[in-house]
Amino acid sequence: MENQTIPKLLRRSAEKYGDRIALREKDLGIWQNITWRQYYKNVKHFSLGMIALGLKKGDRVSILSENNPEWLYADIGIQSVGGIVVGIYPTNVASQVEYILDHSQSKFVVVGDQEQTDKVLEVLDRFSELKKIIVIDMKGLRKYNNPLIMNFEEVLKLGREIDKKDPNLFERLVDETDPEDTALMVYTSGTTGKPTVVGYTQKDLDTWADLIARNMTMVGVGKNDIFQNMVNYGMFTGGLGFHYGAEKIGMTVIPSATGNTKRQIEMIMDFGVTAIHCTPSYAMHLSEIAEEMGASLDSLRTGIFGAEPWSESVRQTLEKRLGVTAYDSYGLSELFGPGVAFECPERDGLHIWHDSFFVEIIDPKTGERVSDGERGELVVTPLVKEAMPLLRYRTGDITVKMEDGCLCRRGQKIARITGRSDDMLVIRGINVFPSQIEHVLLKIPEVGNQFMVYIDRINHLDEMTVEVEINREYFSGELADLARLQKKVVKELRDALELRTTVKLVEPGSLPRFEGKAKRVIDRREAI
Repeated sequence: MENQTIPKLLRRSAEKYGDRIALREKDLGIWQNITWRQYYKNVKHFSLGMIALGLKKGDRVSILSENNPEWLYADIGIQSVGGIVVGIYPTNVASQVEYILDHSQSKFVVVGDQEQTDKVLEVLDRFSELKKIIVIDMKGLRKYNNPLIMNFEEVLKLGREIDKKDPNLFERLVDETDPEDTALMVYTSGTTGKPTVVGYTQKDLDTWADLIARNMTMVGVGKNDIFQNMVNYGMFTGGLGFHYGAEKIGMTVIPSATGNTKRQIEMIMDFGVTAIHCTPSYAMHLSEIAEEMGASLDSLRTGIFGAEPWSESVRQTLEKRLGVTAYDSYGLSELFGPGVAFECPERDGLHIWHDSFFVEIIDPKTGERVSDGERGELVVTPLVKEAMPLLRYRTGDITVKMEDGCLCRRGQKIARITGRSDDMLVIRGINVFPSQIEHVLLKIPEVGNQFMVYIDRINHLDEMTVEVEINREYFSGELADLARLQKKVVKELRDALELRTTVKLVEPGSLPRFEGKAKRVIDRREAI
């Protein structure tokens, strides 16, 4: 296992699992099963086809597409040649696509459809080095006459021709993949400024897959589970990390990405999905839509949620609505992504993998270490990551090193993340975290789990306004009832936060929903 790479791991899985189902997708309304053997063959043919097009070791190839099997064929196929994969969010606008293509110096780009092709064509005159635009779904593109545009199927056909001439070429290429080779560049989705660029060697990807596999195995998810991964594989590190870990275990993976929630629910029911991964805010949205559809999600057993802080109240709500046991997953792109810490079945704190990370808690203002049991900012030094080594990386996340051991007898834990040092709101001298507001609201049955927070400066004083949806079951429309409920919410928030807050009750379904990380706070003080 010492010399493993992702292409070698896929080859091993294909040999071990053969005709067992690895992936599922819907094509023309019919669910299609893809076995491990077919998966490996498609990766092989794409890889060989890219060699025919001139791909060389070290070349960057961007992938701009929704999650689909072709994303994975391209990803591992590129790695098999020694190329470097660059994922791009399919929701990025043309200017963002331009930045990543330019900064990464991509020689090829794989795109999902006409919409993504148009984004590349819009900025194409900036890239003299781009050799091909490889399109997965050619619908609407038949009349495009740009010589750079090429059908994904044509690349597979090229690969099949090379495979006939030299049946052992791909095996030799996979043998030559080295754990120290750079395999992946991730441009994370920052909310301000330029994206953070994170690199991974082949060994990093194998280590990362191991960490995720450990976490999933720890909570009882195994090779017989059907896993639906409801996050994007582009600039969201959680997507590929969980996919690689799930594949390492040998389970069937549905790379469904975000959005199209009714279809997500349909997949869960059709495939008998047993485990899901997404943000807690999207899981809450999923549960709402499932209730509206009258859909039964009886097959679900395990929910893995992360990428944003969430409370015990949210856990209880998700478990009740989805029928899952909910586990918290913690990580940052700079530290691989997810896999840094995870809850065990005791669900009382997050276990840090101490063979991979050295952890400290500091006072965010002074930088001094605090004692176990004291709240502060999490600082992590990754011990095994190669492509982006860091020393004492300040995560900005607020937690505690827990003093007591765990019944599972694993290593020391940190408490679940309660907020961030940089999203902490200071309002009239009082420190407030959005998670505190969420916790209060979720204890009030008359209001829903959807809310927005607005911070304004009025007459030189900070004012906080909370808009929250009324629960459909309690929405009578009577003014007296609304007034009583408004007073109740104001009182609960004041008692918890020691702060006066303006509360606005709004109709169910009127506030924005978030498919990725929820952005529930809008601070307008800087604009004044």
